[in-house]
Amino acid sequence: MKPPEEAIVFVLSLLAPGVLFTMNKLPGIQEPFLILGTGVVILGSVLLLFHLTVRHDKKVEPLFYVFAEFSFTCMVGLTNALQQDGFISGFMDFYLKMGEPHLSTAYAVMMCYWEGVVHFTIFLTIIHRMFAGKSYRSLGLLWAGSSIAHQIVHIPGVVIGKHGSNIRPAFWRNVPFFLAPFWAACVLLRRPRVMPVITADEIAVEQKKHLLSRPVELLLSLLLLGVISFCVFRALVVLDCPMDACFTYIYQYEPYLKDPVGFPKVTMLVHFFYAVPLLVVLIYGLMTPGCSWMLDWTLFLAGAVAQTQWCHIGASLHSRTPFTYRVPADKRWPVLTLNVLLAVAPVLLALRCHTNPAYFMKPVPKGQTSNKKKTN
Repeated sequence: MKPPEEAIVFVLSLLAPGVLFTMNKLPGIQEPFLILGTGVVILGSVLLLFHLTVRHDKKVEPLFYVFAEFSFTCMVGLTNALQQDGFISGFMDFYLKMGEPHLSTAYAVMMCYWEGVVHFTIFLTIIHRMFAGKSYRSLGLLWAGSSIAHQIVHIPGVVIGKHGSNIRPAFWRNVPFFLAPFWAACVLLRRPRVMPVITADEIAVEQKKHLLSRPVELLLSLLLLGVISFCVFRALVVLDCPMDACFTYIYQYEPYLKDPVGFPKVTMLVHFFYAVPLLVVLIYGLMTPGCSWMLDWTLFLAGAVAQTQWCHIGASLHSRTPFTYRVPADKRWPVLTLNVLLAVAPVLLALRCHTNPAYFMKPVPKGQTSNKKKTN
């Protein structure tokens, strides 16, 4: 009996630490260009193995290869995080020296934990649902938001930060991993959305309610306005705004924002230029009935903000961040509270939209029951 595809992906992904350990013991392939070439060969070989395991399965989709390949790299990332925190040794030394030195930073460690735990779990769940004939569109959009946010902070952060003068050839292997989530997001967004059918009368009742008569949406709107204000303020801080409030905040509350690694500065600018406009649009969607796109973009934003905030919060407290850039002990709770609220707000919004989507749905013909499914 053939094992399920997610089990095959899980087992093949577990080969990653063994590959890294072997490469770490072979000095002949530890030159910068050899590391890049070897990495390309290994990733190509892994992709071929995945293809051989599913080539006779009619349910396989092109997205399977993206999720399967990313699963393998997730284990590479988790191996790096475990070594940097001292749980294991002898796996990543060569790669940190001649491949991607920035992976030893606190931000990269937290990024690798997110990949190795959250993304890996999502991939296995998606692959299971894919071959079971179930929809994985929502879960895929959640991952796409997280992965795109990861890459648009990771790559520019390396280039403009203190590691920008020490970029090795292996760094450019990130380019296909930067492009793949955009392609996957486009594929998923073009697919029909599967959601429960709600009767026209129920939709009409919900959509007649004003924002003031919907306390949950009102509180969410106020919370999102607070998140927008915080994102704008921190963008001004990293752009060296001369206001006293900015000066006080960066030196007394979040000195990590001036860490020369580059990641915190890029994170704040990504929030300002991308998250803030999307949050404004989502607040509009909370006040305007029938905005069915809310169901997709709330998931995308929730994944993106959760990923960036996990890395930012963790790095600002991590022992690999120099002491002078860590959050001061006496300011830890207010800073953590603000950062956690920023991460949680989009997640709460996504949960609200998906647990009771009637307000965001287009009216359906009368007579349809809520225990059926429709494509919207």
